[in-house]
Amino acid sequence: MSNVFARFVKDESGATAIEYGLIAALVAVVCIGAWQSIGQSLLTKFQAVNTGLQ
Repeated sequence: MSNVFARFVKDESGATAIEYGLIAALVAVVCIGAWQSIGQSLLTKFQAVNTGLQ
């Protein structure tokens, strides 16, 4: 039984999956922030165009 527990403690394959998950979450947060910034500037541009066309 202790042999099974020792192998479980030494197994690091799950740690790699967790690391990739954290990296993916960080990339998602950065993308959402960038999209919100770009969206706000696009909204301002479209409003200016709309005002100019009226």
